Amino acid sequence: MADSDVEALVRKLASEAKQASRKLAHTKTSKKNAVLRRAADALLGPAAAALLEANERDLGYAQDLNLSAAMVDRLRLDSRRLATIAHDIEAIVRLPDPVGQTESLRELESGVRAGRMSVPLGLIAMIYESRPNVTSDAAALCIKSGNACVLRGGKEAFHSSQALAKVYEAALEAEGLPTACVSLLPTTQREATLALIGLSDLVDLAIPRGGESLIRFVSEHARVPVLKHYKGICHVYVDDSADYDKAERIIVNGKAQRPGVCNAAETLLVSRAVAPRYLKRLCTALAQQGVEIRGCDETRALYPESGLRAAPDYDMEYLDLILNVRVVDGFEGAVAHIEAHGSQHTEVIVTESYSNAQRFLREVDASAVVVNASPRFNDGGQLGLGAEIGVSTTKLHAYGPMGLAELCTKKWVIYGDGNVRV
Repeated sequence: MADSDVEALVRKLASEAKQASRKLAHTKTSKKNAVLRRAADALLGPAAAALLEANERDLGYAQDLNLSAAMVDRLRLDSRRLATIAHDIEAIVRLPDPVGQTESLRELESGVRAGRMSVPLGLIAMIYESRPNVTSDAAALCIKSGNACVLRGGKEAFHSSQALAKVYEAALEAEGLPTACVSLLPTTQREATLALIGLSDLVDLAIPRGGESLIRFVSEHARVPVLKHYKGICHVYVDDSADYDKAERIIVNGKAQRPGVCNAAETLLVSRAVAPRYLKRLCTALAQQGVEIRGCDETRALYPESGLRAAPDYDMEYLDLILNVRVVDGFEGAVAHIEAHGSQHTEVIVTESYSNAQRFLREVDASAVVVNASPRFNDGGQLGLGAEIGVSTTKLHAYGPMGLAELCTKKWVIYGDGNVRV
């Protein structure tokens, strides 16, 4: 497709979606929930076979592309994952609708009453790679929060995303809402992405979700606001007073459960005071899960089995069964390492010291700071958001997983009775 044709197509779809967003913004909660229930039911019933067939086509294409095991894992759908997607939709149905909620209404000296009302952002452009479930998460969250969305999925999951988008189109149509509320671009050409993120007159927010190169591309070329995170370089710090049964469970889960996701641990930090007693135990437990240890000099001395296959790269998001391990000079050394190499995504301390836990919560700058639990909890579904449309490590206007509330903004509402300003 010629560039001019792509630009015209993207503008047409975005214009229709913008118009649809105005109707969706004022749709009753019950009707929005009915759309979502239809979509969830379809995923567990009539649409399941078509979805799995589409996903098989994408998995075959993934082999041709020689995608990594982590990327293939993100791409794969099966009956269990379809059930999880449906469960996430139902969780969003159960959440309160933020649209129209008014807070902090108070009477001022002038006699007027003023407060802030939660309203949809408008039109969301979602640009993502590989994970077909993002199609459903984005569509469900946008519908419930009263936003329309234009989705630009990756070529790896193109057929799966098409099949999921059709589920939502059918559900919207059945409830008398414009199918343009959820629009999937029918092309994966880069020119389509450029056209979409250049529509400053139509798009209210762009959310890129995928690898660092994609996110940087969107951030550098967008003419619309962008919420993003570049990397998920997450640390687990084992403090002097840590319970080491807890530490072992947390680091093994944080690294090995799903290594190809942004809230997986990439570096284990161990206090020098306890490393001689516990570092080998932790590394052995990780190795039993197939994790390759890339250790500092002290780590290799305490755990020679790590070998010298590769030096640790503290600024690398491996998204694989590879973990940096570094011995640090206690709490101060851990915080200094995180400040130097963290990505403001998720940071964990394992400690039985209340004071150190509270210091870590206060002093470490990340979208989620965790005491004695896996970094894998920094996830919209796990945090009660139903699902997430992405994770922001920027601070305007969202920080961390983005759910319904983060897809709304707040406008001032003012009540008077003939009041005038003097």
